[in-house]
Amino acid sequence: MKLMVNHQTHYVYSAPVQNSIQYIKMIPSSNTHQRVHYWDISVPGEKEAKQDAFRNIWLTCSQREPYRQMSIMAQGVVEMNPHSPVGAADSINPNLFLQPTASTLCDDAMKQFALQHASAGSRSSLIRLAGAVLEHIPYAPQQTSVNTSAMQAFQCRQGVCQDHSHVFIAMCKSLGLPARYVSGYLFAPQSMHLASHAWAEVFLDNAWYCFDVSNQLFAPHSHIYVAVGRDYWDVAPVRGVREKGGFECMNSIVQVLSC
Repeated sequence: MKLMVNHQTHYVYSAPVQNSIQYIKMIPSSNTHQRVHYWDISVPGEKEAKQDAFRNIWLTCSQREPYRQMSIMAQGVVEMNPHSPVGAADSINPNLFLQPTASTLCDDAMKQFALQHASAGSRSSLIRLAGAVLEHIPYAPQQTSVNTSAMQAFQCRQGVCQDHSHVFIAMCKSLGLPARYVSGYLFAPQSMHLASHAWAEVFLDNAWYCFDVSNQLFAPHSHIYVAVGRDYWDVAPVRGVREKGGFECMNSIVQVLSC
């Protein structure tokens, strides 16, 4: 299956930005799960591409001229492997994804929740855990932010794909299972969720298995991988620093279409 992605992010500032540096992770790579036929990213300024510690493509963009508006546009065509039950294979040490982060800490209530639903640590028990997490934290847009931690999302009992992934990852790590955060795109025409998506993966039987808690999907047949990390902050599509600019307003449009 070939998918075409169009991802536009537009920024408007209340005062001129004097200087800025943007760190962009919006470029997928070809791997055992997918083949990138074409990908282009348009952003003003000087650009330099590198790889981060998780082998994600990291584009640094620097702007020295004043501006009040900026657009980042990514588009391309990616072909999926429809027969693979697992995610993309890589050589990263899975134990790296046992490291705690501020966004994926697990309190006693969460540990008990994980033990109640997935004490066996098997894939089938983790699928049950994913269902229990979604039941405990129904999908509710605009109730949390990128700064919401797993413990906060578990306590407030509402959130989006980022929160589901953080909570699930935190619980898996409490069970001693390497778990990581994946950012990318989802082809789901009937879904109420945004095409720009996040899900979790757990390392079982020497492979990374998909756990899309928000959609209750457990094979990545409709998922385009862009970046992997320990949590959202390792894979954030756009992060940066700027001088002046006042208040920032951001709008994002994402389309994923079959082609």
